[in-house]
Formats: sequence, C-alpha cells, structure tokens
Amino acid sequence: MCDVALSEGGSPMELARIHASIAVNGDDPLRDPQYTVNEPVLDMRHTFTRSTSISVAVDPVALITTECITVTSAMRKHARWAHSSVSAILGGGATQGYEASQPSSPRDGMTTRKGQRGREQSGVMSEGEWESGLAHRWGLRGKKGKSMQDNPLMSAFARLRSDLTGCKGIYYSLTCVIRSSSTSAPITSLALVAITKFFAYNLISQESPRLSLAMQLLSSAITHCRFEASDSAADEIVLLRILKLMEGMISGPGGELLGDESVCEMMETGLSMCCQMRLSELLRRSAEMSMVTMCQAIFERLKHLEVEAGGELGALEESTKEDMNTVKMDPSVNGDQVTSPSKAPTSTRSSSSIEKSLDGASETTALAHNGSETNLAQVSAPTEASEVKPYSLPSIRELFRVLVELLDPHNRQHTDAMRVIALRILDVALEVAGPSIPKHPSLANLAMDDLCRYLFQLVRSDNMAILQGSLRVTGTLLATCRGVLKLQQELFLSYVVACLHPRVEIPREAGIDSALYKGVPQAPPSQVSSGRSTPVPVKDRKKLGMEGGSRKPDAREAMVESVGALARIPSFMVELYINYDCEVDRGDLCEDMVGLLSRNAFPDSATWSTTNVPPLCLDALLGYVGFIADRLDNIPVYDGYPDRDYLKKQRERKKLIIRGAAKFNEKQKAGIAYLASQNIIDNPDNPVSVAKFLKGTTRISKKVLGEFLSKKSNEDILGAFLDLFDFTGKRVDEALRDLLESFRLPGESPLIERIVTSFSEKYCSNSTPEGIADKDAVYVLTYAIIMLNTDQHNPNLKSQNRMKYTDFSRNLRGVNGGQDFAPEYLQEIYDSIRTREIILPDEHDNKDAFDYAWKELLLKTESAKNLVLCDTNIFDADMFEATWKPVVATLSYVFMSASDDAVFSRVITGFDQCARIAARYGLADAFDHIIFCLSTIGTLASEAPSNTSLNTEIQVNDNSVMVSEMAVKFGRDFKAQLATVVLFRVVTGNEFIIREGWKYIVRIWLNLFVNSLIPPFFSPAQSTLDIPPIPLQTPSQVIDRAQKANESGLFSTLSSYLSSYAADDPPEPSDEELESTLCTVDCINSCFLGDIFANIMDKDTVESFGKEAAEALQSVIRDAANVHHITVSRAVFYLLGLLQASHEHSFLRAPVVLHTISSLDQRTQERSALSTISGLSHCIKNPGPLRNEMTNSPDFWSILRSILAVPEAAAAVFEIVQNVTVGIPSAITADNYEPAVSLLNDFASAASVGALYEQKGDKTARRKSGKNTKPQDNGVVIRGSKSIDIIYQLTGRVSILIKQSHLERNEAWTTYWSPIFRALTSQCVNPCREIRHQAFSSLQRSLLSPELTSTDHKEWTAIFGEVLFPLIIRLLKPEVYQSDPIGMSETRVQAATLLCKIFLHYLVLLSEWDGMLDLWLRILDIMDRLMNSGQGDSLVSARKITVGEHD
Repeated sequence: MCDVALSEGGSPMELARIHASIAVNGDDPLRDPQYTVNEPVLDMRHTFTRSTSISVAVDPVALITTECITVTSAMRKHARWAHSSVSAILGGGATQGYEASQPSSPRDGMTTRKGQRGREQSGVMSEGEWESGLAHRWGLRGKKGKSMQDNPLMSAFARLRSDLTGCKGIYYSLTCVIRSSSTSAPITSLALVAITKFFAYNLISQESPRLSLAMQLLSSAITHCRFEASDSAADEIVLLRILKLMEGMISGPGGELLGDESVCEMMETGLSMCCQMRLSELLRRSAEMSMVTMCQAIFERLKHLEVEAGGELGALEESTKEDMNTVKMDPSVNGDQVTSPSKAPTSTRSSSSIEKSLDGASETTALAHNGSETNLAQVSAPTEASEVKPYSLPSIRELFRVLVELLDPHNRQHTDAMRVIALRILDVALEVAGPSIPKHPSLANLAMDDLCRYLFQLVRSDNMAILQGSLRVTGTLLATCRGVLKLQQELFLSYVVACLHPRVEIPREAGIDSALYKGVPQAPPSQVSSGRSTPVPVKDRKKLGMEGGSRKPDAREAMVESVGALARIPSFMVELYINYDCEVDRGDLCEDMVGLLSRNAFPDSATWSTTNVPPLCLDALLGYVGFIADRLDNIPVYDGYPDRDYLKKQRERKKLIIRGAAKFNEKQKAGIAYLASQNIIDNPDNPVSVAKFLKGTTRISKKVLGEFLSKKSNEDILGAFLDLFDFTGKRVDEALRDLLESFRLPGESPLIERIVTSFSEKYCSNSTPEGIADKDAVYVLTYAIIMLNTDQHNPNLKSQNRMKYTDFSRNLRGVNGGQDFAPEYLQEIYDSIRTREIILPDEHDNKDAFDYAWKELLLKTESAKNLVLCDTNIFDADMFEATWKPVVATLSYVFMSASDDAVFSRVITGFDQCARIAARYGLADAFDHIIFCLSTIGTLASEAPSNTSLNTEIQVNDNSVMVSEMAVKFGRDFKAQLATVVLFRVVTGNEFIIREGWKYIVRIWLNLFVNSLIPPFFSPAQSTLDIPPIPLQTPSQVIDRAQKANESGLFSTLSSYLSSYAADDPPEPSDEELESTLCTVDCINSCFLGDIFANIMDKDTVESFGKEAAEALQSVIRDAANVHHITVSRAVFYLLGLLQASHEHSFLRAPVVLHTISSLDQRTQERSALSTISGLSHCIKNPGPLRNEMTNSPDFWSILRSILAVPEAAAAVFEIVQNVTVGIPSAITADNYEPAVSLLNDFASAASVGALYEQKGDKTARRKSGKNTKPQDNGVVIRGSKSIDIIYQLTGRVSILIKQSHLERNEAWTTYWSPIFRALTSQCVNPCREIRHQAFSSLQRSLLSPELTSTDHKEWTAIFGEVLFPLIIRLLKPEVYQSDPIGMSETRVQAATLLCKIFLHYLVLLSEWDGMLDLWLRILDIMDRLMNSGQGDSLVSARKITVGEHD
C-alpha cells in the first residue's frame, strides 16, 4: 500500500485540536485565512452506518452548484488560478475542444495493478503537453507569456456547471481536484467534503446512473490523491478525510460495487497510513479505526458471497479461482516513504501524495517546492464503459494474506507497532467472518499454517501489546475456526498450560483442613510423564522457548484472560474432552484446563501473577460447571457424535497405554509384559506386535526406545521396527532422517553399529538403489552422514573448521563397491544436511526447532480428523466424572478463605450445581465428597463428643433454648452456618445418591441432638415415629428469664454472677451467647432436616439401600449385649419399619427379623418393648402378605408374650392380638390359632388383679351395710374380659379350621377345641368374679354349640372328662376357694349346674355311647363331693332348676 511523506510534522496536541474542531465545528482552524471558507464536515463513520438515510432540504442542483462555487472560489484565491476565467462560477465558457483532449476510456487512465504503470503505456499526453495544447487552441496567454484562458481544472468545473441540468458526472471535477498535485490541502479538503456530503445526502446513491464506474473512479482518485504541501496539520486533515471517505464508501450501500482492485487499493492506502511512523499518532490511530470498520464490512461481505454462490462448500472458491492472482497488495511499511520498499523518490517536487511511485522516473511522491502541473492524464471524463465486477474472494484473500504476513516475527521490516495494528484488524475480521474462513481453502490454508505459526510464536513475546494482541486473535481464531485447527489448538493450549500451571504446593492455611483441597493437581495431569503427542516433547519445550518458563505477572494474567474467553464458550470444554482426552495420541487437555483453572483460582496464585488471576480462574471454573448444569434438562442428541461407549473404551485404553509406557520407560520388559496383559500388545513374543506399538505410540521415551532397539537381544524387534518404514525412492540421508526422527541413537559405538547395520540391510532389502553398490556402501555412507550432521550443526565448532563438501566426498572415496559415489549424489546429501539438520527428538535446542515442530504438526494434520464440535449433553457425565475433584476442592478452599459476599454467592451456586450434576448422572463419589467438604466447613460433623457439662437451658414463658458450647461457637461462625444450609439444601431431594456421605450427616444429627438443637422432624399429625423420645442429659442449670424480665442494672447482673459462683454453677449465659445460640437455632430450622426423612421413606430408597440398612440394623440387634438399650430399641423399631417398606424385596424376610428380635434376652426385650410393639403394630395394621407372614411366625407370639410383662406395653399388645384375631379379615390360621388363644388366656389371667378391688368392695359394703359395688374400671380387667369374648368368638372358626386341616377327625377336634376349653376352664377359677362369670358364660355357650358334637365321632364326649370334671375338681381345692371365699361358693354351684345342664342336653347322644355308665357314675361321684363341700342346699336347688329347665 501507500504512505505519506510530509515536509513538516504537527504536534499530537495540535492535531488533536484540529480533529476535535473538525468534528464539532465543521471548519479547519489551521487553514490559511486567505483560503478560509465555510466547510462543513461530515463524520463518515455515522453517515454510512446509520439505519436511515439523511434527506436534503435544499435543491440538490443548488447544493452541488454551491459546493462547486465553494471549491472554485477557494482555487481562484490561489495565485496559480488567480487569472482564470469566471466561467466556473458563472457556469459558461466550457469549450468543446476539451473533450477531444481527454483519453478515450476512463479505464485507460486508471492505474493498472499489474506490470508497469508508466504513462508511456497509457497512451495519454503529459500534463505540460496538455496545457500547451489548450493554450494554443483557446488563443489565450498563460504562464510564461503563453495565451491561456483557463486551467483544465477550472474548465472542468465550468463544464460541470453547464452539465448540471442533466445531473450527470458530478464527481468528475471533484476527483480531478483530489488527484491534482497543483491543489493545496484546503482545496483538496473542500473537494473531499463535497463528495462526502453528496454521499450523505444520497445525491450519489444506489439508484444513481453509472454508480459502479463512479465508485471505481472515486476510489482511484482518493487512493492517488496529490496536493501541495502546506503544513503537516492541514495535510493530515486531508488524509483523515480521505480515511473517512474510504470508510464510508466501503461500509456504505455502494461499497459492494467496488472492484477487487479498488478494494485492495483502498485497504493498501489505509494500512499504509497505519504503518507510517512519520505520521502523527492520532492520524495513525484514526487510520487503524477506519481499517477496522472497513475490514468489518469487507469480511461481512464474505458471508453474503457464500449465500450468493449457493452455500455449497468450495462454490465461491471455484467461481473466483481465475481472479485469485489478479490483485496484489504491497503496503508501504518502511515507516518513512510512500514508495514501495524497492523504489525511492527521484524528484523534489513540493507536493504531498498518498499514491505509490509507479516507475521511479516520471512519477514522484517526494516533497519539493513551486510545482504547478496538474496531472489529469490519469483521470478521464465519465464515459460509458464496461461494468467492473464487484469485489469478491480475491481481494478478501489478499487482504487476509497481507495482514497475516505483517505478523511474521522474523521479518525485520515489520515493527511491533505494525504487528499490533495487524492483530487488531485480524481480530475484527475473525470476529465478523471467522466461521466462514474454513469454508474457503485459500483462507483456511492461511489460517491453519501461516497465521497459527506466527501467532504461536508471538505469544512468547515479552512485549505486552504483542502478547495481548496475539492472545486475543488466537482466542478469536479458535473460537470461530477450531473445527479445522485440532492440532494447532492442542499446541497452543499445551503451551498455555505449561506457562500457567504452577508446580508448587498449595500453602497450608490455619483453620483449613488440607483434605478440602485434595484433588487439585500440583502439575498438569497429562504432562507429568514425558512423550506428549505434541510436536515437541514436554521436557524439551522450555529450552526451545515453547515452555512457559518465567513469564511476567502481566503476561500470565493476559494468558488467563485468553483461557477464560475460550472457557466461556459453552461447548469448549466438552469438545476438549471428546477430541483430546478420549483420543489415545492426544493430551488430556480438558483435565489440564480444569486443573489449571482450579490451581490458579487459589489465592496464592496472585503471588506469581496478579490479583486478578484468582477471580478470573474462579469465574471460568464456575462457568464450566454452570454450562454443564444448564444442559442437564436438554434433550440428549446422539446423531453425528461419536459413540459414548467407544470413547470410554478409548479413554481406558489411553490410561493403560500411559501406564504401560511409564513402566516401559523405567523397565522395558516389565512395560511390555504389562501392556500384553492389558491386551495393548497382542503377543509379547511377536516382534511385529511389539514394534508396531513402539512406533505407533508417542508416549515412549525416544532415548529409552533407541537403547532398547539397539540391544542384541532385541534384533528381531529392531528388524520388525525397520520393516514398518518405506524407504523406496528415497536417498540414504532422507531414509536415515525418517528413521532417526522416531528414536534417539544410543551413545555407545557397538549399539550405533547395530542400528546402522540393520538400516543398511533394510535400505537394500527390496532392490539396491541406482548409484549404490551394495549394503556395505550404504553402511559407510550412513556413518558419514551421521558424522556430517554432527559436524555441521555443532555449536562449538567455528564455521571455518566445519567439514566442506570436498572433505565429505574425500572421506567416501572408493567405498561404493570399490568406486566413488556420484558427485551430484553426494552434493545433494551434503547440501541437505548442511541446510537442514537431522533433528533427533531429544535434541531440539537450535533455532530450527519450532520450524521442525511445525512441519511435523502439519504432517499430522493431514491425517488427523477435524475437531468434533459438540452441542449435546451426552458426554457431560463422563467429563464431569473425570474433572470434579479439582472443581470441588477449589470451591471448598475459596469458600473457607473468601470474605466477599459476591464470592460466597458464586461458590454456593457452584456447590449446588455440582451436586445437581452429580445426582443427575449418578456420581456417588462426587456427591459424597461435596457432603464431606460442606460438613467439614460447617464444623458440625466433628467426631469428638460435644462438651455438654455447661449446657444451660434458658426458659422464657413456654419457650426454651439450650445454650451450649457448640451452639455458641456455631452461631458466631457465619461461614459454618452458610455451609450447613447449603449442605442440607444439596442433600434434600438427592438422598438416593448418597453413599459414604451419610456418616457425616448422621454425625451432624448426633451433635445437634446431644445439644438439644435438633428440631422435631414431623408434626404430630404426620409423625410415624410412634416411639418415646430419647432421654437427654439434664442441663447443668435451668434459668427462667421470665422471672427476671423486670430486673436490670449492674447490681442484678453482679448478684446473679456471685450467686452462681457461690453455688459452683456455671455463670449465666451472656446476651451475646444467647444471641449466638438463637442464630444456631434459626440456621438449623432453615435446614428443614425433616424433609430428608420424608424423602428417604420411599420405594426407591428402600430398593437402593434397604439391604445395607437391614444388615446394619440386624448387626446392632445381634450385638445388643454391647450396645445401649436405647440404641437397640431404636434399631428394632427401624428394622421393623424397614421390613414394612421392603417386604416385597428378597433381602429382608419377616421370619428372620422376628427371630432376631425374639433372640434378645428378656431384659432387653422389656426395655425395647414400646419400640418393638410400635414397629409390630405398623407392620400388621393393614391386611396383606406381610401381616399373614408375621402372624404365622412363632417368634411373633413369643415376642408379644415377652413384652406382655411390661405394663406400659400391655394395651398395645392386646390391640395387636385383637387385630389379628377379630380384625377384618381375621389373620387366625391353623399355625397361629393355639398361640393366639394362649396369649388371650394370659390377658384373662392377668385380670385376676380385679379380685383385690372386688374383695375391698365387699368389706366396704359390709361396713356400710350397703350393696356391693363393682370394681372400678381397670384396664387389665377390661382387657381380660375382652379376651374371654375373643376366645369365645374363635369357636366360630373351629369348624373352618378343622375342614382346612389335614389331620384326622379326632386329632383335629382335639387340636382346635381343646385350647378354647382349656383357656375358658382356667378362667373359671380366676379370682376375679367378673372374669369367672364371663368365663362360665362363654364356656356354657361353647359347650352347647351345635358344631361341638357329631354322631360320626365321639371325641366330643371328652368335654366331661377333660373340661367339666377337671374344672369342678379345681374348684373344690381349698386354695382356689380361698382366692375368693365369698364368691367361690357361688362358682361351685355354677359348675355343678353347668355339669347337669350339659349332661341332660346331650343325654340322647350319650345313651348311644358305650361309656355312658362310667360317665354317670363319675357325675354322681363329683356331685357327692360337691354336696360334702358344704354346698348341699344350693346344689339341690340348682339340680331341681336344671331338671325343670330340661323338662
């Protein structure tokens, strides 16, 4: 492009004042007063970018006329045009001969961008010849005595005035003024303002005729602008207006009509102004701003061109390939002249120009004095011509190429200032059209090779402007084009990680548990072992300048900002994971990046960087977590992405290879054996398998590999390794270069000889190359090449001492089968080695290292797949599983060390998001660790028992609070409270995922419980924990604050303290301690602990953790002897509750649970009675399989009988029995019939206590001679009475049970009737009269039951011998009689009456029985005994009554 050379320089302050005055006032204060005219200035940046066009309120022709008069009037004030005619003002006098003097075509006068541009080839007259011809034709006397009426410039304006009626060609005269070297800066400025105004007012618009031609001519005019130099400030104002006009043309509506050549010229002009160091800083900055705007428009057009081309890849490239090399930009960047670097000015004319010299002979751009020619030969009047093709990919590609070339760090003509400008412009270009660049090979190749190569070298610069610019452009490039920059991105990010990841331990801070930040890598995880797949091994990057080394703090901050910008791309980290971490030959960039951000988020990173780095890294890390959390609810997308299972296998294989390579680097045989055991190497005894692995992996140390291959025992592997190379058609040095780039030659001569020998054999194995005698010749030549390589590139040798070609060839005389090698062959080998070292992988320590590494990278790029761009959540689970440890550790550490509310807010959000991610993807380890971290920060999960000796209960009216050491300490720690609230918020709803984390939650509950701080989990209406509360330690003192509400003052406080001191009590808690305790209470209440219990009581939780919970509870019960009885009782209750919830699962069975509980000793069962009976009630309250299974278990009835001895549990036991026996439906079966009756009998027997009340009532009645009263309501007696009723009701089920039974008839009758009769007869002798009477009544009804007897069998006759006779005999016993002396006589009579009644009732059936006689005799005997017992009269009466009833 072009530059400007000015005679004088204006100060920056002066030029700033000019610029401000132009922008605000619209005039030029530095213009010579004699040329001062009203000159409104328009800001083209706004003119051509506003959404609505500006309308003109005056007549357009009048406006153009005014502008023409303004320009011509200013020109006539100049001495050069002082004697010109007034036709330009009046509008007449233009001669017809003028047109004849013009070129035939406007394109003839435009500068051609190819070949020579001299006026000799344009076919036009010189300026002097033209003026002379005009003077001769007009007959006027001009300068030097010549007759001349008007200068052609003035004539052009006169002609314009006459043509205004047709409104055509309005730009021609003004462009002449712009191009003329005879005009001054103010006049040129006026012309520029006029044209700017025409564009602003749409006088030149898309509807204008011949607009394309006008745009080309205007472009040519402003890029070839020439004017007389006045002062630097005025000149720079002209240049500033040219910049604004160019900006407006390209950015405006007509910009798309410009041709490729015009665009290149304009961009060349603008870029040259940016790079001219002699121009003022303000102008250069303005030029840079204009270049940015123009580049935005140009690269925006690239997207529209793609649409116009059809949207197919390569369509635009194919349509413009013929024009691709037709334009060429060559900006003047030497900082001194407007000429190209190869041209120098040849004249001393006093004009200022932005046009580049054409041939150095006839055209000049230097400054001189007193020039008066006007070069109109290169600008033609507007005539019809062929339309110019709108600019397209050629000019865009050329602009992109020039900007990229300016970045070349090895081009000394380019200063750092130029590179900074180019970086800023490139950044804008990539921001606008970055995604379009990979679609076009001509642009993609530039980006993939030159641009990346230059950028990756510039990021190592210590110049902060260069570093920041290169990082910005690199970030934008990767953000928009990373799909085709897979290996380039890896190289850049690996370098950044190496620079930024500190290899120092995290400082241990007091009060922060070191376990909280366990998991943060001390070094990049994937760079711990050598042999990375990037072009240069990790351990060698530092000495090549590719390692971070010691970067300045500001440089580190800039790099962190660059990484943060990339991390803000939602899919960036997951793309790193699937494209690098899951590929065997790539680095673990995702893990590296997360580790880098985590480590630098720690506050200590500010010591080697800046204070901005920790928050920047924390923000990027939280953003990474946030993006994963945002995708949780997205619908998974699988189409077009790699298979997740395949990637997981690849990642596992990668880990095995890394581990095996590390073993190989330490001990080769052990490494191969390990790799074979993991199926990485198919067969360790097969040399081909081993060789393929060694050559195919990049993680083996090249030095170790060379030593391994050179051993004599590994000759087969060396041969197989060489067979993997193809040396066909390659010279010996080329083949050797390929081989030695795969491993390092060992240092011992025998080992080198073995490798060289095998190489020589391999090289000649297929066919001996032409010019080579045999393998021996190759052997000698190979040694010579190795020696030459060492000699030519040994830094310790001086150049004059290095081997010459003659020396090299002399050493090889006669070794080619007795002949010499061809001189040309040796010369090629010598030149190749001299100019390009055979670089061994572990010896990259020269200036060509980066070029070699870059060449290797480009070679790998050809075979590497494109980077997979990811917009799905299917890989988030695996990615988070691999990276959660440093994330959670960083959040924990920052939480503990932060003091800013904003930090707390972000970290809390981060914890919540991590927990949601872990819960959604089933990452139990991550969730458990989050619980550990939050519980540790919360301080409530301490394993040490709490000190409760000073606990003090404060009561105010009906409210009380326990002030304890833990409550006060926790209430003072805001971070601990915040962490606790976050913990339970995280846990609530995610209980199913917790594994090891429960122990920390339980510790918190226990510590809260022992300090009376745990709130009730459920309301009374919702509570299912029908068990008594656990008793707590009595507080050291209870203080009622309500009584002291009116007491105040120092005296009362002192008295309270002295009284507590005298009583050896702890001092009363202070108001601050009470307030802290209340804060603790509020915090605990806000945790909603009950929600956790409500959530875990569901089927999913039981299914997931029921088995483990059951085993834990059963182990507590089995070890009851060593466990507190309260713990045992709770375990029994929870086990039964778990049984109720899990009876559908196989891991817990009712018989096993009941047997475990029944195995407890009697004392333990009695202590656990209430919990046990509550659990049993819940299990059987509803009909179902569990109820049947439990009630049929003998252990169930055994437990009830054991608990019956506990008075507090008797009522609950009776309810259970009642539910089982008479509930709907009844649960009585053949298996539980007898134990149920037996237990009911026990309840009836327990009712004997009622006798005490009855006998006491008898005494009272005798004293008062009143009627005896019934005993007061007693629960035991009531239950006994109900038991008798239930026993009788069971008689209704006997027939059903007998039918369902598989027993013999007589055996079944005995099995099901006998228990009832035994129970009832036993209660007929109960001391309690109420129970006896009810038992006799029930017994009588049972004995008279029609289902009792049958003609088919005689088992029922046992009712006399087994029921009635034993009953009467027991009643005759003195001890029975003495249990109720008053009432037992009546009972004997009832028994005799019952005997007679039953006998007479069944007399007919008994008459057919063989044992009738014996029975009658036995009855007589029983009655005789009763008569002799003192009941004679009563018995006679009873007998008469009985006989009468029977009759």
